[in-house]
Amino acid sequence: MTDGFGALAPTGLPLNVEYCTRCVISNQKPISSNESQHKINDKKKTTNFEGGVCDACLWAEEKETSIDWNLRESELIELCNKYRKSNGDYDVVVPASGGKDSRYVAHLLKEKYNMNPLTVTWKPHKFTPIGLENYFSLIDSGQANILYSPRGDVQKKLTSLAFKNLGHPFQPFIAGQRVVGPATALKYDIKLVFYGENVAEYGNNKDDNYSPLMDPGLYTCFDFSPDTLNDYYLAGVSLKDLIESYGITLNDLNPYKSPSIDEVKNAGIEVHYMSYYRKWVPQENYYYAVKNTGFVPNEKRKDGSFSKYAGIDDVLEDLHFYMQLIKFGMGRCTWDAAQEVRTGKLEREEAVALVNKYGSEEPYNLMDEILEYLNLTIDEFREIVDRFRTPHLWRKDGDKFYLTYPVK
Repeated sequence: MTDGFGALAPTGLPLNVEYCTRCVISNQKPISSNESQHKINDKKKTTNFEGGVCDACLWAEEKETSIDWNLRESELIELCNKYRKSNGDYDVVVPASGGKDSRYVAHLLKEKYNMNPLTVTWKPHKFTPIGLENYFSLIDSGQANILYSPRGDVQKKLTSLAFKNLGHPFQPFIAGQRVVGPATALKYDIKLVFYGENVAEYGNNKDDNYSPLMDPGLYTCFDFSPDTLNDYYLAGVSLKDLIESYGITLNDLNPYKSPSIDEVKNAGIEVHYMSYYRKWVPQENYYYAVKNTGFVPNEKRKDGSFSKYAGIDDVLEDLHFYMQLIKFGMGRCTWDAAQEVRTGKLEREEAVALVNKYGSEEPYNLMDEILEYLNLTIDEFREIVDRFRTPHLWRKDGDKFYLTYPVK
């Protein structure tokens, strides 16, 4: 492992830090990439700015002025009519953590559009108590569910490697989460899969929001075989090296294996985003999930944010967003505040104050559980973290680090 402050930081970020004039994200925000090619010191592509405004805010404006949402709903009704089954079989797969958004999607499809969803969950690294409660209440609210998991020791090993190599402890989880919906559809002969929102809602190319379909490259990129293991990466290591050097077997990796693009096409599977058909407002999804499905928020705000209802399922989720702060200068509070500005729930000045108050916090409350899961001491943890601090985003004063360009 390379030593030194910033030695493993992402590359390719703009050296001139610019904040959106409407929300609180900066031009350092990365956009989605092919996880099977995620390597050490990856060069990142970042969100687009136009006239000082980020793509996510430009899209928020277009949502209000350019989209006929009644027409979009008629498209959804037509889609459901096409795939609805009359024999009682499941007719749509909904990947679901038990959080507010997936509950909203599953309940809406079942109760409003008369579909028969099968929810599927990629097991968190370690459920929080409220996350486990919400997972079981998802089922108790009337949703069928399958829980998928790799071996626990393998999941821990890959997560630890991803943290040390990529500063991205959630990377193996994201790979599994993207695979589980289409793979389940293929296994159970279901033609329709529904995820919640397109990531373009938050800063990928805004034009992606004009397609209802997920890019197949996101959920077919781990279609490895014994002959192609050197071409695929997980936790910053080729699958071949994981097997040869880390005591992981091909069978251990199979839960992460995706369908191929040909398998998906031949089976006639379509993967859609609900955010294309229904205006996506996370806070409204929360109210809907509480009222209709018994969703329960956290008792207090999460470390690093002001929110009580987002990202509360997994102990390591706090670390995931903390590492985004370390690498890109923006953590959970920035994402939460930015989306609430775009939906009219906060003024920008309020969002700036919240980010400056909470945005740079460590995951204090769950730190002991995070360290136990990763088998690290606090000193080892902070040494790893500092290797991923992007040098132009951080300055050190004494023994503490501060953002060089805080949002204003």
